[in-house]
Amino acid sequence: MQIPLVWSLVLLVAAVWNLVVWPQFWRRVTKDPRARDEAGRPTRFYTVHAVLVVVSVVLALLVGVVGVLGLVA
Repeated sequence: MQIPLVWSLVLLVAAVWNLVVWPQFWRRVTKDPRARDEAGRPTRFYTVHAVLVVVSVVLALLVGVVGVLGLVA
């Protein structure tokens, strides 16, 4: 895969940023009182943010792989 070095580094920085930020965000979401109802079940707030975090982390991993492939190729 031919990607300029600068773009590979940008992709790696973006991946690392997302892998640092989203888990921290997830910890705050799980502690938020809106995350669970009175019975302790997950709310829509929890579900929406869970999907957001999972998608973002998966994209971060994919972007990181592309960045690494750009460096080694």
